[in-house]
Amino acid sequence: MAGPLSGIRIIELAGIGPGPFSAMLLADLGADIIRVDRAQQVNPTAWDRPNLDVMNRGRRSIGVDLKHRDGVETVLRLVERADALIEGFRPGVTERLGLGPDACHVRNPKLVYGRMTGWGQAGPMSQAAGHDINYIALAGALAHFGRAGAKPTPPINLIGDFGGGGMFMALGIVCGVLEAQRSGKGQVIDVAMVDGSAILMTMMWGLRALGLWDEARGVNVLDTGAPFYDTYETADGGYISLGSLEPQFYAELIERLGLTDAGLTAQMDRSGWPAQREQLTSLFKSKTRSEWDAVLRGSDACYAPVLTMSEAMHDEHLRARGTIVEMDGVAQPAPAPRFSRTPGEIQRPAPWPGQHTDDALADWGIAEPDIAALKESGAIA
Repeated sequence: MAGPLSGIRIIELAGIGPGPFSAMLLADLGADIIRVDRAQQVNPTAWDRPNLDVMNRGRRSIGVDLKHRDGVETVLRLVERADALIEGFRPGVTERLGLGPDACHVRNPKLVYGRMTGWGQAGPMSQAAGHDINYIALAGALAHFGRAGAKPTPPINLIGDFGGGGMFMALGIVCGVLEAQRSGKGQVIDVAMVDGSAILMTMMWGLRALGLWDEARGVNVLDTGAPFYDTYETADGGYISLGSLEPQFYAELIERLGLTDAGLTAQMDRSGWPAQREQLTSLFKSKTRSEWDAVLRGSDACYAPVLTMSEAMHDEHLRARGTIVEMDGVAQPAPAPRFSRTPGEIQRPAPWPGQHTDDALADWGIAEPDIAALKESGAIA
C-alpha cells in the first residue's frame, strides 16, 4: 500500500454517500480498508466486469450477515486488528447489531469509532430521516445559495454529504488515530452533516458579525450579487466564470475586456453594479467561450471556463496535473491532496460486494478453516 496512511487498518460498515466517500479518501492515502457489505448482496456473476461505482474504489469488500451471530463475531475479530471503524447508520443501530462502540472497545480499547449521521448522535432530530438538502437547510447554508429574488438552489449534495460529512469524517479518523497512538485509548467521533455544513459557513458568520454580509440571497460579493463574481453566457451557449475580487485583479479584467474608458463606476460602488452586469452580459455574449479563453485564461483576471465533467477530462491544465484519471476505462478524479514523498494512489478499482471475502479475512488474521466454517454457516458470503 502506498500513501501517508500506509499501515492504518480501517473497517467500513457499508453505507451510502458520505461514509463511503470518507473511506475512499482514506484508502487513496494508503489505509487498508475492509468494506463490510451485506451477505445478501453478494453476486459472483458480476465480478467479471468493472464496478462503475468509483466512490467505492481502493478497498476490499467482504460479505457478512450482520444478523448472524457468527457474522457479528467475525466483524469483532476484525475490530481487534483495526485502528478505526466507520459506520453510517441511525443512532442505536450498531448497538442493536452488537457492534456498537462499547462492544467494539471491549475487543480493542484503542479503536477510533467514527459515526456518520445527518443530525448527530443526540438532539431532538437525531432519529429523523434526512438528506443533504435538509442538513444544509437547517445549518443556515442553503438559504444563501441562489440569486436575488429566486428560491434557494441546492449545490447538488456537495456541502452536506461530502464537505460537511465525508471530509470531516476523514479528518476525524486521522486525528483520532494520531491521538490513540499517543494515549493508547480510542474514542467515538460524532460526525454530523448538519455540524459540518455549519462550520463550512464560518467565514460568512464572521462577515455577518462585521456587518459585511447581508442575509438576503444574491446581494453579496460572493453570492452573485457582484457582477465581477459571477458566471456569464457566451455566444455559443457556453459559460465562463469571473472571480475578480481584489482591485488589482478587477483592474486587469477591465483592461483585458477593453473597458478601461467605458465610464464604469468604482468597483465597490453598488449603485453601478446593475449597469455593469448588463454591460458584461452583452459583452460576453459577443464571443464564444473559446474566444474568451484566448483573452482571459491564465491571466490575473481570475477567470475560468465553466466546464462539464466530460469537458474537464480534456482540459489542458487538468490533464497536465493528472487531476482526472482512468482505471479500467472509468474516468474519475485522482487522489488528493498530493504528497511529495508518500503520494497516494488508487489502490484498486471499486469492488463488488463480497469480492474479497477470503483474501481480506486471511490478511487480517482469520484462519482458512475458520473462513470455511463461516461460509458453511452462512455468516459470510
